[in-house]
Amino acid sequence: MKRYNYSDLTKQDIQKLVQRNVDPANEIRAIVEEVISNVRQHGDSALIDYALKFDKVELDKLYLDKDELTEIASTVLPEQKAALETAYNNIYKFHKTQLKAEDKVETMPGVTCWREVRPIEKVGLYIPGGSAVLPSTFLMLGIPAQIAGCYEIVVCSPPQKNGKVNAFIAFVALLLGIDKIYLAGGAQAIAAMAYGTETIAKVDKIFGPGNQFVTKAKTIVQSTTTTAIDMPAGPSEVLVIADENANPIYVAADLLAQAEHGADSQSVLVCTSGKIADEVLVEVAKQAPVLPRAGIVKKALDNSYIVVTNTLDEAMQFSNQYAPEHLILATANWQQLKPNIINAGSVFLGNLTPESAGDYASGTNHTLPTSAYARAYSGVSVDSFVKKITFQYITPEGIQNIGPTVEILAELEGLQAHKNAVTLRTIK
Repeated sequence: MKRYNYSDLTKQDIQKLVQRNVDPANEIRAIVEEVISNVRQHGDSALIDYALKFDKVELDKLYLDKDELTEIASTVLPEQKAALETAYNNIYKFHKTQLKAEDKVETMPGVTCWREVRPIEKVGLYIPGGSAVLPSTFLMLGIPAQIAGCYEIVVCSPPQKNGKVNAFIAFVALLLGIDKIYLAGGAQAIAAMAYGTETIAKVDKIFGPGNQFVTKAKTIVQSTTTTAIDMPAGPSEVLVIADENANPIYVAADLLAQAEHGADSQSVLVCTSGKIADEVLVEVAKQAPVLPRAGIVKKALDNSYIVVTNTLDEAMQFSNQYAPEHLILATANWQQLKPNIINAGSVFLGNLTPESAGDYASGTNHTLPTSAYARAYSGVSVDSFVKKITFQYITPEGIQNIGPTVEILAELEGLQAHKNAVTLRTIK
């Protein structure tokens, strides 16, 4: 991991450091646009071709039905089922509280306004396969969709070498009451859900993280179709703020946990002294080589760095500029820092709160904005799966009260028909 001193960095230096997953030559865009075009033109046959090309599997159909999912899920061990069920229950409890009815407001006598929640009818969930199979992501997307009451949930996940999905993915599908999974991954899956194919239905909104190709596909289809996306959620990242209260063993473990997601993941340590940086690097060197995904970890760490600041306030300033997907405050002083957090996807407070807890089972959602999009986006929640429609009702008293105001405003904007629509109702 490279090391920088915050006091030596210019604004331009910091801007370069916090920038990630860029595509300056539009190489990724060009590839993704070709994939999208192919899926639009050739539908299912394009998906089958891409499964052979990218997943190295020859498919005779593009989905697994409930019976097949039940058979695949039967191999999950009892303790594994219990862990997935515990995660399901915690995530459900946290997200269930987000579905609330709002109060009606009488803005003036006889004029009442309010909002009501309606589910998005058709949603698409993308569950990555790649180098790690993520049943936790299925829970994080499926549970709020279920709570919101979405009428149709389309699930796409890359096929494994045997042409099936992982047993844990199958078990989660049964937990969620989802009886079909489509065998499509990458940008091609996003295109299929955005435009529809012979087998896969077009959806109204697409959810789920992925690599840079998946993220680029989501941003493209959002601008070229009527399909919305949850957020640009690309390669994963963590920023750890550590001071003398931090445990270097824990900090190293957190950095490595993030690095094993993929070679394009990023782990950033922002600490208040060079001594802390040295201690963490010693622990990284101890823990990394024995990890099963050590090769991936090494590549991710080559893409990662350390920033040494003089104070926790400087550390927080850098963090807010970076706008991390995951922010860990590895300090006993997290309470004084918390109010200063402006940009972050999800925050983990204190030395005993690892990111892994949020990734799997604490209850919060792990589908979060990456690449500094935390400056403008929130993580996935039940709100992501619903629309909030405004209503208003005006009584005879109300139209008399609000009428003159509307007439004057319509007139000053030169919209006579708007004025007439009120005047005709107020004539006694």
